[in-house]
Amino acid sequence: MNPMNVFKLKGLFDRFKDNHPKVPLFFKAVAGAVQEGSIIEIKVTSPENKTIITNFKINSEDIALVNELKDIM
Repeated sequence: MNPMNVFKLKGLFDRFKDNHPKVPLFFKAVAGAVQEGSIIEIKVTSPENKTIITNFKINSEDIALVNELKDIM
């Protein structure tokens, strides 16, 4: 990965955290509760009130990713 892209991504992520301060707090709280077999559901509602929902069950390989996200946020 290009180091300049990492700096750009960090800046964008910092702005995202400033705009949505509850999101990092949520992920930190969830990271302590997520374990193998947990189900994560994501729901998006558009301005036109269209809804898209998906979910997935956490497996053992996903736990490392959740822990990394916790450390980043």
